[in-house]
Amino acid sequence: MSDQFGVSWQIVPSNMQEVMNGTEDEVKRVTEAFLKMKKFDLAVLEKARLGH
Repeated sequence: MSDQFGVSWQIVPSNMQEVMNGTEDEVKRVTEAFLKMKKFDLAVLEKARLGH
């Protein structure tokens, strides 16, 4: 979704810092998961972090 000036915005989840402070493997899985998303899905990111 774009604003009136054509700029797209993405709200960052409040726990994103926590999710990205995991092990190297956790961060890799979360990064791979969110790069595929148009909008952040917190449940999917948490599952990716946990390796599910």
